[in-house]
Amino acid sequence: MKDQFGREINYLRLSVTDNCNLRCIYCMPEDSKNESDNNNLTINEYYRTVEILAKLGIRKVRITGGEPLTRKGIDELIGKINTIPEIKEIAITTNGILLDTYLDNFIKDGVTSLNISIDSVNKENFNKITRGGDLCRVTESLRKARDNGIKIKLNTVIIKGSNDHEISDLVKFAIENNVDIRFIELMPIGCARNLKGMKSQEIIEFLKKNSNIKVEENRIESHKINEELRAGPAQYYNISGTATRIGFISPLSSCFCDECNRIRVTSDGKMKQCLYYRGNIDLKELFRTENITDEELIKILEREIYTKNRKHEFNDYKKHNEKREERIMSSIGG
Repeated sequence: MKDQFGREINYLRLSVTDNCNLRCIYCMPEDSKNESDNNNLTINEYYRTVEILAKLGIRKVRITGGEPLTRKGIDELIGKINTIPEIKEIAITTNGILLDTYLDNFIKDGVTSLNISIDSVNKENFNKITRGGDLCRVTESLRKARDNGIKIKLNTVIIKGSNDHEISDLVKFAIENNVDIRFIELMPIGCARNLKGMKSQEIIEFLKKNSNIKVEENRIESHKINEELRAGPAQYYNISGTATRIGFISPLSSCFCDECNRIRVTSDGKMKQCLYYRGNIDLKELFRTENITDEELIKILEREIYTKNRKHEFNDYKKHNEKREERIMSSIGG
């Protein structure tokens, strides 16, 4: 369906847990504790969410967290979503630590793509940034998934003073493994507010000055990239002499709100029009309302999608806004 600004909304980001088995420096405080998922939606309620939204035009589902693979029953949920005929793509964003546990099931149940977070290709620095991650374990699972036909993209956040010296090595890693890489602009949310990131143009300039990696000047036109890449917010460029593409997600320096095609549901059932804004619809409360029908839910959700905001206000983050989301990134399915 379309929202009030004519944007086709066909992409759901579904968070299934706030918990994570890592504590990345830009995402979660080091001393944060994992909580029980008992206060979140059940596996069947997540499935019902997707089933209903599919009737409203959702065609791609991305499972996020927290770390979604820490959620008990995640493989069951993927299998259920795979039975919904309207859903054409099932994607997962993961840190990859537990991927080896579930990968065979994901291959069987039709997972089409994985976004794997890798912010360093140095084992020690990877462990430092993630506060406990095992790079070798992640890399082994990445290669197995790739070799079994799952599309892989690396998600990388550059933080000055932490991994900005590794930009060239990260791109070389992507080239060597024949996968795409996306640099995601640091978002001023939660514990990332006091960190300093890098804009896409800074990264391109770094590569020009410090490596022989040649990023082609002209952005890839949308009709020349596949549907899976076109559905997202990244701007992609070819890397000369390779099959790897480099993407930039720049919500602050290059706002993509005019082309936004997504809605979000948090692990506890809040439906969010945007990463910036708080959720207005409480699906958990609605699902547990006696005798509410799918038809009634569809009308409520249709109205919420239609009134999706025109744009975020991250660039004016110091300005008070009572609608602004204040939770840390891991709890809103970033």
